[in-house]
Amino acid sequence: MAKAKARHILVDSEDTCKELKARIDGGEDFAAIAKEYSKCPSGRRGGELGEFFPGQMVPEFDTVCFNEAVGVVHGPVKTQFGYHLVEVTERQD
Repeated sequence: MAKAKARHILVDSEDTCKELKARIDGGEDFAAIAKEYSKCPSGRRGGELGEFFPGQMVPEFDTVCFNEAVGVVHGPVKTQFGYHLVEVTERQD
């Protein structure tokens, strides 16, 4: 069965999400930015969500985690919770 590990940063606006992505793409540390900016409790762990299976996350999140490249920061990804930057750190298909 497919499974993935990912980390994310959750913020309220698309603009903030884009700004943070640019900082990460420019070399800033994902975990440090997650700790400072993420609205999700996982931010305290650098955005780490641990291991999960298809269907355990909201559909927009699942789509990224089970279809997009591993080790790349994706986003903004809009969900009912806000805007996410998502990095799939591991995936088994």
